[in-house]
Amino acid sequence: MRTRSRITVRQLVFSIAFLVAFLLLVTFLFTYHRDEHLFENITTRLFRSEMESNTLNMHYTIAYPDNFGIHNYKAVLPCYSSDNRLSGQAGLENLISALSSLNADKLSEEDQYARNLLLKSLSNSLNMSNYPYFEEPLSPSSGMQVQLPILLAEYTFRTEQDVADYLRLLDQTDEYFSSLLTFEQEKASQGLLMASSSLQKVIDQCDTVLDKTALEEESHFLQSTFRERITCLIKDKTITLEKAKKYVVLNNRLLRTVMQPAYEALADGLCLLLGNSGSSACVPSGSVSPGTSSSGSASLKGLAAYKNGAEYYSLLLRSQTGSDRNIPEIEDLLLSKLSEETKKIAQLVNENEDLSDLDYEAALADAFPYRNASQMLTDLQQRMRNDFPAINPSGQKTGIPQSDIPIQISVKPVSKSLENYCAPAFFLTPPIDDATNNVIYLNEKNSPSSLELYTTLAHEGYPGHLYQTVYYNQLQNPLEDISAASLARQLLWYGGYLEGWALYVEFLSFDYASQILLERDQPQLSAAVQIEKHNRSMLLCLYTLIDILIHYENASLQQVGGLLDSVGITDPDAAAVIYEYIVENPANYPKYYLGYLEILALKKQAEEQWQDSYTDCGFHTFFLNAGPSDFFSLQELLKASKNR
Repeated sequence: MRTRSRITVRQLVFSIAFLVAFLLLVTFLFTYHRDEHLFENITTRLFRSEMESNTLNMHYTIAYPDNFGIHNYKAVLPCYSSDNRLSGQAGLENLISALSSLNADKLSEEDQYARNLLLKSLSNSLNMSNYPYFEEPLSPSSGMQVQLPILLAEYTFRTEQDVADYLRLLDQTDEYFSSLLTFEQEKASQGLLMASSSLQKVIDQCDTVLDKTALEEESHFLQSTFRERITCLIKDKTITLEKAKKYVVLNNRLLRTVMQPAYEALADGLCLLLGNSGSSACVPSGSVSPGTSSSGSASLKGLAAYKNGAEYYSLLLRSQTGSDRNIPEIEDLLLSKLSEETKKIAQLVNENEDLSDLDYEAALADAFPYRNASQMLTDLQQRMRNDFPAINPSGQKTGIPQSDIPIQISVKPVSKSLENYCAPAFFLTPPIDDATNNVIYLNEKNSPSSLELYTTLAHEGYPGHLYQTVYYNQLQNPLEDISAASLARQLLWYGGYLEGWALYVEFLSFDYASQILLERDQPQLSAAVQIEKHNRSMLLCLYTLIDILIHYENASLQQVGGLLDSVGITDPDAAAVIYEYIVENPANYPKYYLGYLEILALKKQAEEQWQDSYTDCGFHTFFLNAGPSDFFSLQELLKASKNR
């Protein structure tokens, strides 16, 4: 026999009360965590969307897309169009609105910090998007016509999918460069085309970077590096020999029938624009002297010479440096530093009068004990140990032990065909999930040696870009615990944080070099290295000031020449080269030097705040753990930090 359960009125009241309380609790918890979930959803979608829209960028950000929820993507080079530009603006507005609607108090500290960074960066990008034609994707020194071959040559093959993606990207280079030519044509219609001398340099690059003869002989670096990468996949049995041969044939065909004609078409299109800018036709490579143009040096003008150019430069300066200082404040900071460095140089020269009779370069070449990059990188790792946190192979964020850095470094020469267009050295950032293999490129045309090579390797390697990048990437491990906020921050770029750090440690490496020479009983050369350090700082400070004078105050070549003359640079050709480079690369020097000065200011803040607890290692650990940021955000983060 079944019995029927009975529920009393009191029990029913208690049950209803419990149910109401439970629903209220669930509602409270959902509401409380709503903003966290929304932020995670926004940042996750943002990261995946950005990765899927630019395969080249994705490949250098993450090694294995599947691990980040990115499946069945199509390899794509993002092409320019005015419609894409407008939709990009709308996307920025929507993203800013979504982030602004979140209650920051209901986010974790990490998410609050990431949200603030995103809002500041996206807002500045939106403001800059109002001046689209001031951007220059084909800059003679850093444009995509030079960068793309390097990025393709170092495109790592980990899987067969990587090979397929690479070949699909090659097959799109014609559309990609065609879209960039469209953009340049639109710039020309707005009166914002680059100077004819700069345009001629880009044309020359297009004519030489993908040399037809080298491609026919299969000796081009994009062919040799492809074969090297394919061979590695054969050795580890990722692909068969038969497939590898087919891929090599396809690579050669795409280079000859798609990519080389794409460069040729871009050069032809730019030639037509050059004719419209005051020159009747393209001129032979190398016939335009530095600092001049086919229609005269007067065509070289800074941003301030154009309507709204100064306003755009202010936004660009903030974007490139991460500094919130206004321009008059920056100028005062630079003038003060310029005076300080000048006085230090004069003091060192007065204290070491015997240096005037010293053949510095020859003596340093004989006395400096390290002859190659491997020896120098080893020495730098040893000397930095006491003042910098070691990279932790376990990936934990606390209790980092002092241990050897478990990464591999390759130092490679830049291809001969790119020597005229590449920086003296550069480091290619590895993906966040594969930071063990790292490459530093040296431009052998500059033939750096002894002190110059040592400080260059400090800038690019230890304790510079390589160390900084691998350290921060390993804080994100294990990858299964990486937050959506951390991934979204990978999309933000802070030149002042990154290049400021590299310059900061480069100056420290001058001190290391000076100590090396003292250890070898070379006090004269040790003092000479200190003079060299302060002289480099003075020049970079001066160039940063000139950058502002040209692009914000419309300084002319004659005015810049007069300023350079006051510090001993009296050669008109040298002044013209400096002027031309700064015109072509606005906010480039500030990215390095203002970033460096902001780090010094942050360091001073830490010393005052932490007092007796302050150590250089503690400050460096704070800076590196914070990750790429603007400097105002770093100042606020430091204020909230505890004494070290």
